[in-house]
Amino acid sequence: MTSPALEPPARPTDLGALTGVRSGKRSFYPAYVRSMERLERAVEALDRISQALVRSSEGPRALVEAVVHAAADHLHARWLLLAVADGTLPAVRPRFLLRDGDRLIDDEALLPAEAREHLAVLRDRPWEVGRAHTGDGWVRAPMFLDGEPVGGIVARPGPGLEVAATDLAILRVLANQAAVALYNSFLYESARRLRGRTERLTEAAARQARDLAARNAELAEAQRRLVDAMHRQALDDERHRIARELHDTVAQHVLSAGMTIEVCRADLERMGPEAQEVARRLAPAKDLTRIAVERLRGAIYALHNTSDEPAGPLPEMLRRLSTVHLKTDLTVEVVVRGRQVPLPAEAERSLLRLVGEALFNTAAHAHATRARVLLVYRPDAVTVTVSDDGDGDPAAVRRLLRLAQTTDLAGRHRGLVNMQTRAEQLGGTLAIRRSRLGGIAVRVRIPLPIQGRDRNGVAPNDRG
Repeated sequence: MTSPALEPPARPTDLGALTGVRSGKRSFYPAYVRSMERLERAVEALDRISQALVRSSEGPRALVEAVVHAAADHLHARWLLLAVADGTLPAVRPRFLLRDGDRLIDDEALLPAEAREHLAVLRDRPWEVGRAHTGDGWVRAPMFLDGEPVGGIVARPGPGLEVAATDLAILRVLANQAAVALYNSFLYESARRLRGRTERLTEAAARQARDLAARNAELAEAQRRLVDAMHRQALDDERHRIARELHDTVAQHVLSAGMTIEVCRADLERMGPEAQEVARRLAPAKDLTRIAVERLRGAIYALHNTSDEPAGPLPEMLRRLSTVHLKTDLTVEVVVRGRQVPLPAEAERSLLRLVGEALFNTAAHAHATRARVLLVYRPDAVTVTVSDDGDGDPAAVRRLLRLAQTTDLAGRHRGLVNMQTRAEQLGGTLAIRRSRLGGIAVRVRIPLPIQGRDRNGVAPNDRG
């Protein structure tokens, strides 16, 4: 049996380890109460720390204010200062914040002298705040980030408050976590600003892309118009050259021939009955030369003014066409029906030339006094009909067209073939019938949308 003298002695330090006090002292209970109060304040401080740190998304100032309030409430501080050292965390604002009672101060001119002295240390010499410690009525804790001092917290605790090691540890934890949270808040704000800037740049890039696409389309249209203008200029130069040749040579020769015929007729009139009969037979030749000169003058006018006159819609161009190089005794009426549909410029030019060819044939061959151009717009097609009151035979004209398509007639009746070709190039048809006016009606029907163009939208017959 073991002797009582050999039993192991009691361990009086166990209770002290749990409570922070010795059970043998008469001050056990007051010390125990103070220890519990410190423990409660530590828990409250840790809760405040967690609440302060989760406010990093609200911005650096909200975070600094939350940390200052948590530390000041923990110490019941009369004033508490949090400061960031110069040269560290450059984007953090404010650089310092003092809680004095219920006031928050970030203006150095309003700081108490005592707090201003501590601010100079934290801001200019953060390495001197190497560890948490207390002084003459104040307590100070350093702020570290990645092992480097970046500022600290200084406070004057409330009266009667005994600052224990746990309080200093809580201040140190709060200061260090504040440094990390401030840095994270700075990164968050930077990322948010970068995201906003990225969105703005993306929108700007999209606008620039749309503008560039519009400019490219305008440039392509300008290039197309420039090519068309160059083609028209080349054609105009050739037309003007032909007009000069007609005026300077052919027209003069025809005039000379007419004058020669007239002189011969005058001489024949004085040479007896048989010569007078010859002179009578020459009278139509004189009229033919006059008609030839008139048509040459009309052709010269048309060649000079094909491109000089301002462009316009198809109905207006048809009205202009009806006044060019036609007989003075031929009346042309232009009628437009339906809602006008915009057509490609090449298609309108082809229709204009086709109508011009039909009117020329009417003036030259039909002995007509009246012609009618009927332009009809329909949802699925455009039709143009040129009719006259002349003495032409539709069946005979159709035979001439078929013959000209298969046989070379020394260049005659090529106008009919050109009309047929233009209609087919536009995907349409050409028909020759009896007109209600009594003569011939040439009808062209073009389905919509316009077909039969090449990849550039130009008919083969329009290529320069």
